[in-house]
Amino acid sequence: MSQKLDVISALSADGAAVDQMVSGLDAGQWRLETPAAGWTIAHQIAHLAATFRMAALAAADPAGFTAMAARLSPDFNANVERALAEYLADPPQVLLTRWRAERTAAEKALAAVPADQVVPWLVRPLPPAVLAAAGMMELFGHGQDIADTLGVRPTRTDRIGFLVGFAVRTWDFGYLARDLPTPEVEFRFELTAPSGTVWEYGPADSSQRITGPAEDFCLLVTRRRHRADLALTAEGDEADRWLDIAQAYRGPAGPGRRPGQFANRG
Repeated sequence: MSQKLDVISALSADGAAVDQMVSGLDAGQWRLETPAAGWTIAHQIAHLAATFRMAALAAADPAGFTAMAARLSPDFNANVERALAEYLADPPQVLLTRWRAERTAAEKALAAVPADQVVPWLVRPLPPAVLAAAGMMELFGHGQDIADTLGVRPTRTDRIGFLVGFAVRTWDFGYLARDLPTPEVEFRFELTAPSGTVWEYGPADSSQRITGPAEDFCLLVTRRRHRADLALTAEGDEADRWLDIAQAYRGPAGPGRRPGQFANRG
């Protein structure tokens, strides 16, 4: 099986895991506030639905996606709110059904794009496997918000390796989101997978090194946990600074999470 099909299978599995968390919720639970200020569980699923719809359009109709992107406002938050509004108008079970349809369409569209082609996206064109990994990043972050709201702990597997690879690829996004100059350094990442395998990226002799559990790394780059609550270690001043600003998405950083915010949730 090709790497592209592997990541799309992983994307599908991660989507099903989030689906399982919300499929049995009642209407009141869909209205529960999540750790993302102002966002309920319904907001989280609506955002995922809108994101997967964009991915399906980008993969299946590049010209249509480019035309849609050209109509977006320079105001990132306004674009997000506009995308959410359509889905939030639906009752929870309709929203859930629509999200399932958007996921399926995106998975099929991405699988149909040759691995050596690129798909237009909001920041820069991406190979379909990389865009699928970006979808996994969205599922991880928003799924974590839902899990924290419901008081459950997601089961992590080595599928998060695709998210790790994506976050390493986009290591500079934290600087770009804050209009900071990107340092001319190469980081070394040594991250331990849920299976115990160590994933290594970057030059072995780098003076800037990040080590620790891969799950904690994913929680960091999706800004779902404060670095103080994670078992990540930085060697080198720039690596230490990076732990403060790391993010695997290009939009505004947001406030992130407070130290100790989830101390009683595992």
